[in-house]
Amino acid sequence: MKTLVISFGILLLILNETYAARIFCRTRYRRVLPARRVAAQSNARREQPKSKLLTSLGEELFDGQTLKGWTIIEEYDFERHGEVAIKDNAIVLAAGKPATGIRLDRDFPRTNYEVALEAKRIEGSDFFCGITFPVGDSYLSLVLGGWGGGTTGLSNLDSMSAIENATTGFQEFEQNRWYRIRLRVTEARVEAWIDDEQIVDVDHTMHKLSIWWEQEPVRPFGIASWYTTSALRDLRLKRL
Repeated sequence: MKTLVISFGILLLILNETYAARIFCRTRYRRVLPARRVAAQSNARREQPKSKLLTSLGEELFDGQTLKGWTIIEEYDFERHGEVAIKDNAIVLAAGKPATGIRLDRDFPRTNYEVALEAKRIEGSDFFCGITFPVGDSYLSLVLGGWGGGTTGLSNLDSMSAIENATTGFQEFEQNRWYRIRLRVTEARVEAWIDDEQIVDVDHTMHKLSIWWEQEPVRPFGIASWYTTSALRDLRLKRL
């Protein structure tokens, strides 16, 4: 009888140690696994190229040397535009009174496309990159740096400009710093990013779309500045 009791006691001790070991292993696994995942994600981020938004887009819209395929806008508020020149593989839009801009003179998609470029403000305190673009049968303008220099958003949603609708945002733009800009238009949404931060994500089918009359000469696709000298480079298009 004593032998049975001792054997049963030993058996319980072995079972308890085994159970404890399993619990320890599970707990340790749960603690270590997230750390490994975080490390893997960090390594993946470090391996991504800095220009990933541009390298993924194929069709060049600017050759870096000439304005081939582009027209300098001269209508309406662009009559007293500033000089448009090529410098250091970039298009420089000198400040106009009030506007300077260029318009693409080639076939351009009306939906399911993505545009990427780099832009910077050189002088001035108004928008340095105003992109007017098609959305189906309508048009919108993506404004970067307007209304005092920091406003971002779309003009116009339901007749409301970029300073007063659901896409309104603010960012402090540094002079002479290049910003990576990406714009995506699909059958349902308009999205935009500055560097890696998304600033616009809207279902355009739920709104009335329009542009200000001043931007009509920029159609179907073009870029303008307002009382501001800016530069543009690495303009690319991807059809989705």
